[in-house]
Amino acid sequence: MEGTVDGFSHGLVTPAAAYLMACLGGVLGLRCTTRALRSRGSVRPGWLALGAVSIGSGIWTMHFVAMTGFAVDEVPIGYDPVITFASLGVAVVMTAIGIFVVGHRGANTMALVTGGMITGLGIATMHYLGMAGMQLRGRLEYDTPTVALSVVIAVVAATAALWAAVSVHGFLPSLGAGLVMGVAVSGMHYTGMAAVTVHVHGAASPAGGGDEPGMLLAPMLVGPAVFLVLAAVIVMSDPALLTGGPGVRHTPAPGRATAVGVPAQRRPSYGEPANWSAPSREARRGFQRARRP
Repeated sequence: MEGTVDGFSHGLVTPAAAYLMACLGGVLGLRCTTRALRSRGSVRPGWLALGAVSIGSGIWTMHFVAMTGFAVDEVPIGYDPVITFASLGVAVVMTAIGIFVVGHRGANTMALVTGGMITGLGIATMHYLGMAGMQLRGRLEYDTPTVALSVVIAVVAATAALWAAVSVHGFLPSLGAGLVMGVAVSGMHYTGMAAVTVHVHGAASPAGGGDEPGMLLAPMLVGPAVFLVLAAVIVMSDPALLTGGPGVRHTPAPGRATAVGVPAQRRPSYGEPANWSAPSREARRGFQRARRP
């Protein structure tokens, strides 16, 4: 028997909350990736890792916030904790691989395409692995063309997000890119959910049986949600992440080198005008030749 599926059992509350979580993870991930690309040394892997976990956690949290509004008439729904957290691990690991490809290979076309494809496939894998962890007295079937469309949306969204991370400068443009990424990720999720058909085994259970999906998922969502808040605090406390600049540069002391091989301009001695500059060696030699009888 085919069950009646309702993806918006709480109205627009769950889609709006899910979209905000996707935007939060996207903005944090983009800013951290941008900061990593402008950093050198041992700090770059740290920023890339923070960006990967932010994007992965945001996408995973968005998925399961949206799933609190998914219901099948008179059929209780549960979630397997192992598979559910495995989907979080897949999202973080594959997002990290995609971000590290761009972070270490540069912002060339091949790196963006490769990183975007890996990240997009990670998003799609997280979605359908999370769906595999759903427990109910029935069987899920998927429409293949709609599933393929959802995967394409995920890959395009991930590639666009990585391009924005290396091309968009400044906090407000990155915020706009994060909002667009949130639309794409949410679109991928609900496209994938549109492909689902539930075939219920046996007679339907009486209404009200089983726990609400929100009660089951809430404890699982606490950890990733807390991480996103902490990541937001880190971003807000780093001026370079907010302004998009390369960081604060220290002004060199007078007389010291300002760059490798480029000496600082000598300060005038006492009694010399401010615009005075020492004569060159050639000028001194010409002056001496002119004084000879």
